[in-house]
Amino acid sequence: MKHLLILLVCLPLAVAVGQDKKFGVTAYQRKGRGVGLVANDSSFSLNFQFRIQNRASFNTIDEGDWSAQSYEFRVRRLRMKFTGFVIDPRLTYYIQLSFSRGDMDWRGPDNSTVNTSPNVVRDAVIYYQVKPKLRLGFGQTKLPGNRQRVISSGDQQFTDRAIVNAAFNIDRDFGFFGTYTGSHFNLKGALTSGEGRNAIISLGGLAYTGRVELLPFGHFTNNGDDFEGDLEREPSPKMVLSGTYHYNDRAERQAGQTGNDIYEMRSLVSMEVDMLWKYNGWAWYTEWMNRSTSNPITVNSDASKDRAVAVGQGFLTQMSYLFKNNFEIAGRYAQTRPNEALYNNPSFPSYKVNELEQFELGVTKYLRGHRVKLQGSLQYLVPTDMKTNVRLPGYYSGTFQFELGI
Repeated sequence: MKHLLILLVCLPLAVAVGQDKKFGVTAYQRKGRGVGLVANDSSFSLNFQFRIQNRASFNTIDEGDWSAQSYEFRVRRLRMKFTGFVIDPRLTYYIQLSFSRGDMDWRGPDNSTVNTSPNVVRDAVIYYQVKPKLRLGFGQTKLPGNRQRVISSGDQQFTDRAIVNAAFNIDRDFGFFGTYTGSHFNLKGALTSGEGRNAIISLGGLAYTGRVELLPFGHFTNNGDDFEGDLEREPSPKMVLSGTYHYNDRAERQAGQTGNDIYEMRSLVSMEVDMLWKYNGWAWYTEWMNRSTSNPITVNSDASKDRAVAVGQGFLTQMSYLFKNNFEIAGRYAQTRPNEALYNNPSFPSYKVNELEQFELGVTKYLRGHRVKLQGSLQYLVPTDMKTNVRLPGYYSGTFQFELGI
């Protein structure tokens, strides 16, 4: 932490000095991409970005009583990001740190085996560009999973990702990564620990991930498939169709890389397909996700406690339009459905995981693209008792969010 503070203090000084040769660096800034330094002898570079995501929201008691059951007033995310190269422009790094409590994924003593501390480090990965189309990586970063998870939370068009992502995404992990980029396709793969970010040790097996992306109309403008909403106002239709397969051998947590410890190891299979289409301000995204395992409910050694793996499937579709004044309106529908073993299991009759549906309307005013934006959303969430097929009372929630960064 001390070294990080020194860096942040010195960075403005380096920017002010600019091209002073005695310092041996040249300072620069790029709109929407932060500020940085490049050594005059091209031995290293450093680019710095930060972002703040401040949020105020409320949940109603139920759909018939709009009184507030709870409020959320907090710094949802506070991130710092460092990128650059060392020695050779082909040898690059990516570091991302999180500082708000809600952004550290800390579940306390329930993760005593896998993870015992706040997770400040989100990404710490080293890349080497072997060839123009082939890049290899080693470290901790996002697995090549569903597009909504891979897209940064700072580049989302709603105030949060959909419930499908929360339930079934494969998140981050530590290991080896590879990407091959073609003119109309991308191939991505990873061999990782399977225990998620900042894990202490893996007592089970490893995780294997493969992803294929097809771009029938070529690549998006300015990597437009890496952010939500058609901020580039694509002059011709662009589409990407993708699929991911992920196998986590003998996982130790409820969702593989995330969740609380389970009492017995389980091997998890995750599958996902998604589609993104953009044209002239319109954007449409849809995905389907599934996680499965044999016997998802685990019990401790004396059978006094049990805990389930998060298995089931989910579906999401969302569409938006960006007006020429940079005001965007978006609509979303999402559904998560648990595996039958979690709501109709004779051996564990107390389990009663409901189906959940999400209806959401979002509005965004982009002041400087995704770096500075005002967002609001209104959503309706309604559960259904899967065993009786009876829809239960739902509730409404509203959120205002201000995102600011460089």
